[in-house]
Amino acid sequence: MRNDIAWQLLPAELGFGSGQTCWRRLERWQRAGVFDRLHRILLAKLHAAGELDWSRACVDGSHVRAKKGEPTPVRRRSTGGEGGANTT
Repeated sequence: MRNDIAWQLLPAELGFGSGQTCWRRLERWQRAGVFDRLHRILLAKLHAAGELDWSRACVDGSHVRAKKGEPTPVRRRSTGGEGGANTT
């Protein structure tokens, strides 16, 4: 049993096309925002049915991809005075 499988090892018997085809479809759906919309619709329906228990909710941002190519903030000189001498 595995959690994931390489696209090229996806069994053709499943009838979804080649691994490359599945990867391209997934990529296209992600770019189109399909999964974000599905998530929002599911949450709205569950909320309307009273099936969400927010008392057990957890926020985890570890899956959020870091932005590539974002400019790093420019370091600014301090406007405060010079640091005091060490008195210890």
